[in-house]
Amino acid sequence: MTKNHDSDVAFIKALAELLNENDLTELHVKREYGDDDCLNVRVSKQTNVVAAVAAAPVAAPAAAVASAPASAPAVVSEDPSDHPGAVPSPVVGTAYMAAEPGAANFVSVGSKVTEGDTLMIIEAMKTMNHIPSPASGTVKRILITDGDAVEYGQPLMIIE
Repeated sequence: MTKNHDSDVAFIKALAELLNENDLTELHVKREYGDDDCLNVRVSKQTNVVAAVAAAPVAAPAAAVASAPASAPAVVSEDPSDHPGAVPSPVVGTAYMAAEPGAANFVSVGSKVTEGDTLMIIEAMKTMNHIPSPASGTVKRILITDGDAVEYGQPLMIIE
């Protein structure tokens, strides 16, 4: 680490501002000052993709409630992660709905699955992870598309 700590702190603060201003989740920078003297910085922020995805659908039902009669029941949040049949991603990676390009998807909406059936594959660090069904039932919703980047805990589909 370089001995010029004040300028390094200012540099790191500038990176954090750049991260926020450009809606980035991570920056990695290596500054080399000379032989055996460098600053290696990784600035990241934890994001909850589920909350960002869930925020949009909640706005539309709220408008419907405002125009509904006072006796209408309250609208319940449609956050997929709250659903008891939600299948969360066990890893961060890229989701694939089929075993290989051009092959049939493992499941589709309406598919009957039994516990342990492969629902999809998530590639993480060059490893193909088969995602098993946690329970038997019917696939009601698929919340991602083939090739999507997924986060840990992000709901992938709903099985009832």
